[in-house]
Amino acid sequence: MTRVLVVDDEPRLARLLVINLKARTYEVDCVHDGRAALDAVAARRPDAILLDLGLPDMDGIEVIERLRVWSQVPVLVVSARHDSEEKIQALDAGADDYITKPFSMDELMARLGAVVRRTPAHVAAVANEAVVETEEFTVDLLAKKARRGGVTIRLTPTEWHLLEVLIRNRGKLVSQRRLLQEVWGSSYGTQTNYLRVYMAHLRRKLEADPSHPRHLITAPGMGYRFDA
Repeated sequence: MTRVLVVDDEPRLARLLVINLKARTYEVDCVHDGRAALDAVAARRPDAILLDLGLPDMDGIEVIERLRVWSQVPVLVVSARHDSEEKIQALDAGADDYITKPFSMDELMARLGAVVRRTPAHVAAVANEAVVETEEFTVDLLAKKARRGGVTIRLTPTEWHLLEVLIRNRGKLVSQRRLLQEVWGSSYGTQTNYLRVYMAHLRRKLEADPSHPRHLITAPGMGYRFDA
């Protein structure tokens, strides 16, 4: 049976969604803020998420971005925001589809069914997908913790963001320009010295032999790659 996680802080709408989903034989979990949503994805393994963007503790786009670090569970945004730029931001962050309020329940169910069919259930989030283990260190993306030799390693926010982007694209070469823009912002694209400095920091903290890294790999003049 398909399990859906409803994330909405409007009690009436959340209740309406739960009733209609259950009537269509979905299993349903419901939470009302972003933190609870991330925890529920790890704990309950939903096959899809109905996500409102206007949550009380964090913006829904941030929820999607954090979720996409470690899971590809389908996300259908259900929002009152009609601005096309915000729709693009949600889709760029990793949402699978976007429907604006008010909507017909039939349309919502059709959109939900479509995103579930496009993404096989076996890629739904599970808790251990959030934990990346190597021979030297362990990174828990959900808890935002890194450990090496049983000792917690403190990473700065910038170091953590850089590591997250690389892990999200594990096994793939990420260009210098893309890393700079994702970590430092769209106006950055040529300041490659930033990457050299922060990659050196990460290697010193995580790699057994920073001068010969096994996991944080450089492709000279091109970019960087994370290999587990």
